[in-house]
Amino acid sequence: MLIRSARPEDLPQIRALEQQTDSAAHWSQREYDALFAPESPKRVTLVIADEAPSSYIHGFVIARCGPDEWEVENVAVAADQRRRGLANALLRKLLQEAQQAGATSVLLEVRERNSSARKLYEKLGFSEIGRRKNYYRDPSEDALLLKISTTLP
Repeated sequence: MLIRSARPEDLPQIRALEQQTDSAAHWSQREYDALFAPESPKRVTLVIADEAPSSYIHGFVIARCGPDEWEVENVAVAADQRRRGLANALLRKLLQEAQQAGATSVLLEVRERNSSARKLYEKLGFSEIGRRKNYYRDPSEDALLLKISTTLP
């Protein structure tokens, strides 16, 4: 498998994967189309896919890119590919790109009860910096705000 920048033709697979992943942020088609619109805020979208010509997408990460700080907006990995290190690889690549672009930190939010995602983020070096009460719906739940520095020690 390889990690690469997403292309407009990947959107149907990305959207299908997001819809099958309960923990992913569920976006509209318009929001996905905006990923490649020149007038939209700058975002990086990475996919992990087969190297074969079919290029089946097993996971993705989307981040909004500010000059100093990036924010992870969506992450999803196919159910049959979980626990194989794909999310870890995607996030490491994203952190590397953020650092190379000059960002000093990366933020994200996660459901308080999403223990597997929280363990991954902690393993990568993210730490809790805040909480948004009742941020999520269905079910109502707090969001934990996590941050990691991308500056070299």
